Amino acid sequence: MIKIVLDANVFVSAVIKSPSNPARILELVKERKVFLISSNEILSEIRTALLYPRLQRLHHRTANEIERFLENTARISLIVSGKIKVQEIKDDPADNKYLSVALEGKADFIISGDRHLKDLKIFHGIRILDPSTFLTLMTKA
Repeated sequence: MIKIVLDANVFVSAVIKSPSNPARILELVKERKVFLISSNEILSEIRTALLYPRLQRLHHRTANEIERFLENTARISLIVSGKIKVQEIKDDPADNKYLSVALEGKADFIISGDRHLKDLKIFHGIRILDPSTFLTLMTKA
């Protein structure tokens, strides 16, 4: 099965706008067509972003609904510790957690809209794609 790491921006986009490419990727995870790898640090970043007041005005979910969403996400994911430390991205060191989690979980892809990650294109054999490109690849497989 294809193993993926999703950037927090993909989760936020999926919650704010459905249907969308990010929402479709989450559906693939729920349908167990791809396997999600994450970490508590990534889940915490998603929580923080979804609780921003300006984003809550867009998605209209309560803090309890966000917690349930994150719990359900964790339940269907492999949660790794993120103990492999990576220093690849200098311009935005916080993005290194995605590389770390992908390495530890032996991911096939990192899916992100973040240019710091996408500019790498590939990291230790792990392809880094935006949601649209990933879905196009999935439809060809």
